[in-house]
Amino acid sequence: MGSLVIANEVRRGAEIIYGAEECCRHSVKMLEELGFPKGVLPLKNLEECGWETGFVWMKQKAPYEHFFAGTKTRVRYDAEVTAYVEERRMKKMTGVRSKQVLWWLPITEMTINDPSGEKIYFKSAVGIGRSFPISAFVDEEKTEGEVDA
Repeated sequence: MGSLVIANEVRRGAEIIYGAEECCRHSVKMLEELGFPKGVLPLKNLEECGWETGFVWMKQKAPYEHFFAGTKTRVRYDAEVTAYVEERRMKKMTGVRSKQVLWWLPITEMTINDPSGEKIYFKSAVGIGRSFPISAFVDEEKTEGEVDA
């Protein structure tokens, strides 16, 4: 499912949103419903987003790179970001990479496992993971505003 082209059979039954403003609203709403801070996916220039039975995708006009000051981490978002979602968890993610020392590692999972709900855990494709305080991404909301359209 993580291909750069969403399969037609997935698109057929999906709720698909077009346009920057609508996609922005839909993405922010989805993140909030799943329990994630809005600032965790600061995607730019969204053109399309969709949802089908727990599978979501968001398409931007072009890839985007973002520096999270609260975590001192650089993250690259491809033109298409996909994931399977459930409450407090995004798994089998594609299109998100984090710069760690000299390498860009694909981020495959994002989870809020902490019982207090104060930490968010990111897992890479090679099994390396890191936790950050959720407040680092809430601060992004304040500096970035809502997900830009």
